[in-house]
Amino acid sequence: MTTETSPLNRQPDKLDYSSPTQFRFMINQLPKVQFFTTAANIPDISLGEVVIPTPFKQIPILGDQLTFGNLDVSFIVDEYLENYISIHDWLLGIGFPKNRTQFSSFRSSSSNNPTAAKTVSTDTVGTTSPDRGMYSDATLSILSNKNNPIVEVRFSDIFPVALTGLSFSQDATDVTYQTAQIVFKYKLYEIVTL
Repeated sequence: MTTETSPLNRQPDKLDYSSPTQFRFMINQLPKVQFFTTAANIPDISLGEVVIPTPFKQIPILGDQLTFGNLDVSFIVDEYLENYISIHDWLLGIGFPKNRTQFSSFRSSSSNNPTAAKTVSTDTVGTTSPDRGMYSDATLSILSNKNNPIVEVRFSDIFPVALTGLSFSQDATDVTYQTAQIVFKYKLYEIVTL
């Protein structure tokens, strides 16, 4: 048996398993959400394909377009709804349902609004304005069994596209704390080994 095919040589160096509870999610724009985060995911990724038609069987070949899934985050809602309201305000700032000043006031008061803008866009009023305050960066840290970060998934330019509602009921017999889910879109994510 050659050394390349020997089972002992093909055995992995690290035999520990990844734990689904060993993680930390950090997002610049939402510090009150990151403390209460209960679930987050590494989004799926898929590569498209091109199909070459033939008279017999269609032949798939490599595509060149990657499709990234959504970043889904679940969190416990605090008593004063501060973390829920911060995401709600972010969505209102992007969508401005009442008037255009919702967009500009959120952009100017955003915690992610740098002094120098990286990109410039034209908002609905017609003036040129920085849009960096509408995005945030986030990091999902995968932790070792000793709670040390070993892998980071770094998300660039994320923004929320959906926030679940909250249900209140007097029929509940046990206290189950409110949770909410956020769906984020983003430009790109990278996986970095520390």
